[in-house]
Formats: sequence, structure tokens, C-alpha cells
Amino acid sequence: MTDQASTVNDHDGAPLLEVEGLVKRFPIRRGLFGSGSVHAVEGVDLHIRPGEVLSLVGESGSGKSTLGACVTGMSKPTAGRIRFAGEDVALASRRGRAQFRRRVQPVFQDPRSSLDPRWPIERTIREPLDAYRVGSPADRTARVAELMDLVGLPRHLSARQPRQLSRGQQQRVAIAAALALGPELLVADEPVSALDVSVQAQILNLLDELRNRLKLALLFIAHDLSVVEHLSDRVAVMYLGRIVETGPVERIFASPEHPYTRALIDAIPHADPGRKMSRIRLTGEIPSPVNPPSGCRFHPRCPVAIEQCRTVDPPQTHFDQTHSAACHVAAAGLAQRTSTISALSKGATS
Repeated sequence: MTDQASTVNDHDGAPLLEVEGLVKRFPIRRGLFGSGSVHAVEGVDLHIRPGEVLSLVGESGSGKSTLGACVTGMSKPTAGRIRFAGEDVALASRRGRAQFRRRVQPVFQDPRSSLDPRWPIERTIREPLDAYRVGSPADRTARVAELMDLVGLPRHLSARQPRQLSRGQQQRVAIAAALALGPELLVADEPVSALDVSVQAQILNLLDELRNRLKLALLFIAHDLSVVEHLSDRVAVMYLGRIVETGPVERIFASPEHPYTRALIDAIPHADPGRKMSRIRLTGEIPSPVNPPSGCRFHPRCPVAIEQCRTVDPPQTHFDQTHSAACHVAAAGLAQRTSTISALSKGATS
């Protein structure tokens, strides 16, 4: 996997993708006279630098896939702004939107949903090249062979249909098709959750190799923190439409500040089942996004919630330049630590 220190240096500079105040709501009808909306994404800010892997993690229903769909242009945001390479996607010309679709490509959870069951895989991989009329027919044929080699698909499979391939091979076809136009950002929505554990590792290793070889940026969406630990540069934890914690992957795993992040980490099976440690265990279900809780949205399930959590939406507290969390309890702990350090410093100089 990628060396973390060298990765951080590579990702200095202007972001490739910037999401600011993103909101996505889906209108719904309640009976004959009522109406409402699903608050799928509420005020999300995030960025991804060229060649960086940002993993977006949270339970089902947290809004991760909706956010991914907005980033790829498959869903139009209700409010907020998405910039790619400094350009506002919503204000782009028709040609600019076409270029954006070339530069940002999705990879879906179930490859069968994105593969035409009637097409041989050679045609599936070739289809984006044909659609954008890239090169000559001979160039496209050569590009398909190159892409199959790149994702580890034997060329003799080119005439087979998806049903004749394993699930892991199907996902490799989907990845090859996503890479056909030379994108700069892949948005991978739960790309390994439908695979066996051994195949998951193969696809994760493939994505890591591709990001290094092609200098790809990757928004990797997952519900399982254990899947993203060795692939990510940074992690953003999402709960009920909002980002509750963001930071470098090693910091998130070593010292999470938000109780929800801690609970997700504590849910990862440990190699030593006899090891005793303090754990936060999630109870109950994620609340409905139609009527989200007031204050901190996590407070009904949080074991350390205080009265302020029930009434006041917590702002992001910055623990350093790269690590932040939206949590009143964590913010109070930081204030206490800062006050203690200040008092000790004054005592040492007096």
C-alpha cells in the first residue's frame, strides 16, 4: 500500500474536487394532504486533492450514496456548490459538462447493475470510447486490450458475457469501463461489499495499484471502516446526512473524537477475541431522514450525550489543521485540555 508520508506531500496544492454546503432533499407526499422531504444530505463540505483517496464511511441511510451521485452529476443538488478543477460544475457549458463526465467516473456496488447482460465484455469496455469517438476503431480495440491488462482480466474473456464471469471479474470489467476515458477521479460506491472477503482484498489492492499507477483520485464509499483502513489517505465519517468527523486515516483510527466514529471502529473484529477494552456499542436504528432529530443528529444513540447535544447542532471543532469533528463533548474535552496546558505553562514560567 501507499506510504502515508509520501502521499501527504503528493497531495499538497489545490483540490481537484471541492464540495461546499451541499444539500440534497427528496420531496415526498404524506397521505392526501401532507408533504415533506427526505433530508439525504445536509450542508456537507469536503475536498479531494489530485491522487488522493478520501473514504466516506457510515451506516446505510447516512446519505453516502446520494452524496456520491451528486459528485458524479447523476443527481442534482438541492443547494450548495460542487467545483471540479476550480470550475463550478453547475455553471459549466454543455461542452464543459461533457468533459466533466469524462473526468469523473462512477464504479457501483453491484457490477451487474452497470453491465449490459447481452453485451460481451469487450463491448462494455469499448462503449465509452465509441460514445466519445476516441481515436480510430483500431485505436479503440487496442485500448480495450490495454484496459483488460490494466485491471487483470485475461484477454480470452473478451467475448464472454457478464453471466459467464465471476463477481470479482465483473467488477474488474466495470472498473476497466470506468477507466476507458482516462478519468482523474473515480467515485466508487461500496465497490467490494457484494464480494467475498478474499475477492474484496483483490479489488482493494487493484484500486490501490491503479491510483498509484494512474495518479487517480478516489472517493471510496463504504459502510465498514475496516475495508478502508489500508486504502485511504483521509476518512470522512457521515451520519444522517452530515459529516461528523474528518481526518487522516491514521489519526481517525488511533484517536477518533466523535463517539459515532469510535463506535464504528469498535465494531471492527479484533484479532484477539479475549482482549478486554472499553467499547462504544451502537444501539437502535439510524433515525428517519424525513424527520431527523434536533441538535446533534447522533444524540439519541450516543452514550455520552449531554443536554446541549439534544438542542444545539454542533459546529465542526478543529483539533489540528487536518482533523475536525462535530461534537459538543469532544469540543469540551479539547477546551479542557487547552486550559490545562495553558495553566501548566503559566505555572512553569512564574
